[in-house]
Amino acid sequence: MSAFSFLPFKDLESERLLLRQITSNDVKEIFELRSNPETMKYIPRPLVTTIDEAMGHIKMIQDKIETNEGINWAITLKNSPKMIGIIGHYRVRWEHFRSEIGYMLLPEYHGKGIASEAIQLMIHYGFNDMKMHSLEAIIDPKNIASAKVLEKTNFVKEAHLIQNEFYDGKFLDTVIYSILTN
Repeated sequence: MSAFSFLPFKDLESERLLLRQITSNDVKEIFELRSNPETMKYIPRPLVTTIDEAMGHIKMIQDKIETNEGINWAITLKNSPKMIGIIGHYRVRWEHFRSEIGYMLLPEYHGKGIASEAIQLMIHYGFNDMKMHSLEAIIDPKNIASAKVLEKTNFVKEAHLIQNEFYDGKFLDTVIYSILTN
C-alpha cells in the first residue's frame, strides 16, 4: 500500500480548466451525466433514474477519496463553477503502481479539446503526485472518440479483450489503453 493520501483534496488547473472536488451542489449535473443514454452509451452501468441515486453516486465518490481507493474531480471551465464533466483515477492498484483513469463530459462539451486537457492533468497527477508507473483507460471499442482522445494524449492501445464483460444480457469487448511514466 501507498503512504500517499488523496486528502487534503487538491484542485488541478490547466489553461482553460479547473478540476475541483465534487460536492452535493453538483447533483443536477451528476444526474444529467449519469441518466443520459447518449452519455452512458459506452459505459456498462445502469442509468441513474433519480436525484437520490445521483446523490448516492456523489457519496460513493467521496467515500473512495476518504478510503484512498480512487479520486474524481468535477471538470469546470475556469470562468464558471458549473460541472461539465467528471474525471478521475477510478481504480487504483497501489501495489502495482497502476491506476485506471475514466472521464465523461456533457455532450455539448464534446469535440472542444476539454477531455484531452483534463487527461493531461490526470497524467501529471498520476505520475508526479501518486507516483504511479502506468496509467490505463478501459473503453468500449466502438467509442472511437475516446480512443482518439487517448491516442492524442500519448496512450497506446495495449489490448483488445473479446467478450470479457457481461452486462445487460450481452457479452462486451473492452480495449485497454495505457501510458508509462517517463
